Amino acid sequence: MTTATATTTAATTTATACSATTPAPAKASTKTRTRVGPVPVFWLALMSAPLAAGANAPVLILPDMARSLGVTASTAGWLVAAYAWAMAVATPLLAGLLRRRGLRPTLRLAGALLVGGTLLVAASPWLPLTLAGRATQAAGGAGLAAVAMSLAGSARRMGVISAGFGILGASGPLLGAQLSHTVSWRLSLSISVIAVLAVPVVSRYAKAPAAPPQGRFDTRGAALLTALATGLVLLPHAPAVAAGSAVLAAALLALHVRLRPDGFVPAALVRGPLFLGSALLALALSGSYFTLLFSVPRLLADRAGWDATTAGTGQLVALLTGSALSWLLAAASARMSRAAVRTVLAGVGTLAAAIAVFASWGPLLLVATLGGVFAATGSNAVLSMHAASSVPDAQRPTAIGLFALCYQLGGAFGPAIATALVLAA
Repeated sequence: MTTATATTTAATTTATACSATTPAPAKASTKTRTRVGPVPVFWLALMSAPLAAGANAPVLILPDMARSLGVTASTAGWLVAAYAWAMAVATPLLAGLLRRRGLRPTLRLAGALLVGGTLLVAASPWLPLTLAGRATQAAGGAGLAAVAMSLAGSARRMGVISAGFGILGASGPLLGAQLSHTVSWRLSLSISVIAVLAVPVVSRYAKAPAAPPQGRFDTRGAALLTALATGLVLLPHAPAVAAGSAVLAAALLALHVRLRPDGFVPAALVRGPLFLGSALLALALSGSYFTLLFSVPRLLADRAGWDATTAGTGQLVALLTGSALSWLLAAASARMSRAAVRTVLAGVGTLAAAIAVFASWGPLLLVATLGGVFAATGSNAVLSMHAASSVPDAQRPTAIGLFALCYQLGGAFGPAIATALVLAA
């Protein structure tokens, strides 16, 4: 399941690799005719937001899934971890494909992965095959989300995409439970395939294929980044092995970036203070939000005496409200300085965490959830545009992909922090 002051002109509405151009010749069929102008934001939201619903759909139905597959609930939890891992790994990889090959090849591959993974999940009777299907689903959905973010072009439009992420992400558990109880848990895990409905429309905005990029594809850089992301995502599940692997991959990647500064991970990007500041703040706010997401229901029960139904309903309302309000910040960010936007995001995120630590009144704990999702979703909308504006147009898909990777790492760390501080108590 990312400022407008730097991206307000029409020229920055899309990344160079994906920008619109003149229409195709009149003989071209309607299906392949290129359109002029920015992609309508509705289609970008439709192409990306179902990823969040698909990620959260298993939360309430893990026991049903475990019984069907003949495994324990903790083992079935790997279906969630596999999805998170594939999202984190695939986002920068498919953003790199977008940079090199353009919009249509990336859309075709991502759409095929999403549909193929969904079919595998629907038919697989065994956990290993279902895990492969979930990972393939997530890779395809992450690719479509990376394209949508690259095409957003402004914080206001990115705010719509991020709000869609937040709203469908908040609704995912209840939607997944309802589909599981009425039809099948396999249908619950297929929610994200809805995103492919937007692919034909968005592909019409692709320009003619550009000249092939100079130089060979940086396979080593991509592999090292994948290894680093894998180690970080698995850190909560296998701390010792994952930590060692992540440290080794990080060291080798840093050396590789020095030797090939224009490779898969551009040196100018990862050393730039604007990108680093944006990505690290988004990582912190995302991690804080996901910690609250998993902690607040337990805190509502322990401190306020709320039952599970009341706590779940209250949290859902808080999440939906905070996600919607984040769009207002994204829309207003065009009139705010970068420092002011970051102050608001960091201030609200810090206040939300502090409330969760000290509050014992139920409604106040829900305010903490609202503040957490507002700060995280707002950072995804506004700070992603800050990150993209720090590089030339040709590298914007790469910047978006690496920024999204940092944001998604917060989703991997948050549940582990919640378990250590609250859920295991």
